[in-house]
Amino acid sequence: MRSIPYILFILLFTFNSGFSQDRQRPRDLGIKPGILTPGPLNAITDVEGVQVGHKTIMEGDNIRTGVTMILPHDGDLFKSRVPAAVYVGNGFGKALGFTQIRELGEIETPIGLTNTLSIHTVANGITDYVLRQPGNKNVRSVNPVVGETNDGWLNDIRGRHVTIEDVFEAIENARSGLVEEGSVGAGTGTSALGFKGGIGSSSRQLPAKFGGYTVGVLVQSNFGGVLTIDGAPVGEELENHYLSSEVPYDVDGSVMIIVATDAPLLSRNLERLAKRAFLGISRVGGFASNGSGDYVIAFSTHKDVRIEGATSGSTQTYTELKNSANTPLFLAAVEATEEAILNSLFMATTVTGDRGHTQQALPIPEVLEIMEKYNLLEP
Repeated sequence: MRSIPYILFILLFTFNSGFSQDRQRPRDLGIKPGILTPGPLNAITDVEGVQVGHKTIMEGDNIRTGVTMILPHDGDLFKSRVPAAVYVGNGFGKALGFTQIRELGEIETPIGLTNTLSIHTVANGITDYVLRQPGNKNVRSVNPVVGETNDGWLNDIRGRHVTIEDVFEAIENARSGLVEEGSVGAGTGTSALGFKGGIGSSSRQLPAKFGGYTVGVLVQSNFGGVLTIDGAPVGEELENHYLSSEVPYDVDGSVMIIVATDAPLLSRNLERLAKRAFLGISRVGGFASNGSGDYVIAFSTHKDVRIEGATSGSTQTYTELKNSANTPLFLAAVEATEEAILNSLFMATTVTGDRGHTQQALPIPEVLEIMEKYNLLEP
């Protein structure tokens, strides 16, 4: 039997006049997946130096899209590059810049996220940004890194409404601190696991005996499956999931996962970290359908592994963690990815867009009742 305070909480939450806009993260509601401790902000920006900026584009009845930019640090990324790696879980996507990351093991630009048909515009915007930086007048090659998901259900994607100016604005908006989540930036028109998806972020901090390192994750969720929250079969209980006979459901979509850490890792171990982040998708019920482009980009901000392009000489020395020291980081990446996806769902609002299509937000009161049913709701 549920407690009186819990029932009162549900009633107050349901009838709050600001319910549709005043969303809350699952951890604030007593849903606490995983065993590791989140960082102070429970966001990718808990990794020192990382900044996130959005440009949300909602115009008229049919434009529901945007740009999200992730900056690994606040310096000149082209001159002070971060080691990086990519992992392709399912390659049904149009990611840009990945081959050079795989070849050189580094990122030299901000990372952009947007919709499928706007990635080239965003790449051009990132290139312009780099070329305009002081000291780059002789630069003849730039590798812009851009990921995408298809927001064509809610957005007039063929209109390609993202502009280079929008890219500049997202970069200028980039800040450390709290990350805006839900139906914002590149997540404005996305859907995930039968509900409105979007941008979500989370982090995990390792205990001091494991180095005290932080792993932060940001996702652009836009994929299908059978929603599971901390082990509870929420999608099944709500009868909204792949192969459900009750709800028209398109399982295809995509997810972009950005993993940042302050642990000193080079590209080989960053690729191993990226692979583990992919496991977070399965924890929430995704399974990488045929038409889902599922990608992970991982990078390290630690200065001992920074790749200084302006350094004289032909060698550079790095200090990296041993292979055996990566295991706690692997768990952190799985948990942070899981919770980042959940945050994207809980923080997203219902959106109506192109051709009158509407994607309903996750019904939080009903979800809380399900979590209580399975004894998974903490005080």
